[in-house]
Amino acid sequence: MAQQENMTLNEFYDNFPDEKSCRDYLYTKRWPDGFKCPKCGVVGEPFNVSSRNVFECKHCRHQTTVTAGTIFDKTRTPLRKWFLAIYLMSSDKRGCSAMRLKRELKIAYDTAWTMSHKIRNAMKERDETYKLQGFIEMDEGFFGSPGEGGKRGRGTDKAPVVVGLSLDKYGNPEFIKAQVLAKVDGESVAEFTEENVKKSSTVSTDGLTIYNKLAKIGFMHEPKKLDPKENPEHLRWLHVVISNLKAFLGGTYHGVPKKHLQAFIDEFCYRFNRRFWQEQLFARTLCACASAAPFTRSVLVG
Repeated sequence: MAQQENMTLNEFYDNFPDEKSCRDYLYTKRWPDGFKCPKCGVVGEPFNVSSRNVFECKHCRHQTTVTAGTIFDKTRTPLRKWFLAIYLMSSDKRGCSAMRLKRELKIAYDTAWTMSHKIRNAMKERDETYKLQGFIEMDEGFFGSPGEGGKRGRGTDKAPVVVGLSLDKYGNPEFIKAQVLAKVDGESVAEFTEENVKKSSTVSTDGLTIYNKLAKIGFMHEPKKLDPKENPEHLRWLHVVISNLKAFLGGTYHGVPKKHLQAFIDEFCYRFNRRFWQEQLFARTLCACASAAPFTRSVLVG
């Protein structure tokens, strides 16, 4: 992951006193090697139409803004409020609810809700560029409240989520990937693994047969019966992380609708994967937002 500058909350307020400072900072994050025309691709100093905050390519005369083609595209919310929302959502490991954004930014709840989901989508897009590798612990968890009289654990009507956690050479957690499944079966688990884990990795699971297909598609598979007495260390870190994810969803958001569960899981994974760069999280997330495609409210409510 690229090195980014550290920024405390005090430094945040010092660095972004107005809209111009936000636009200038976004410009450097979106075009770190100089302005690149989104139409013709030519890199070079543009004409700056400062009266309209527009940049014009000297090669093809295409005009654009620093927010066009990003999650800020066509926003009516000041960039300074966007920046503060990104800071709050990225820097607090407990997350930041739309209700808190509404209070802190003094904006409508619907606006705060939409902004938070756009930021989560940018987090998801950034993490999609990485894959787990090495030694992976994998298991499924179940999220949400069971229906009246419903079962718990496997067979529940909660939403099933498969989680993969890579461990370093000392057996400590590195990175995490997680995905909501339509159903818990071998095909779904194999698809998740192929999309999110590099081939030749070793995947450690419990003895459930849905994981047997992993060896057939190019992964080293190490199944082991989940028995706390015989194998107390088996999948230990993974279960700790799944427990933390459940606490995050229940504590900050008091439960999440199944329709949006994946987005909140993506947010948790994004911050977990960058937990050792706490003071860089604003800059890293701003870069993700600057490079992410526009994400409209209609997609969220449709």
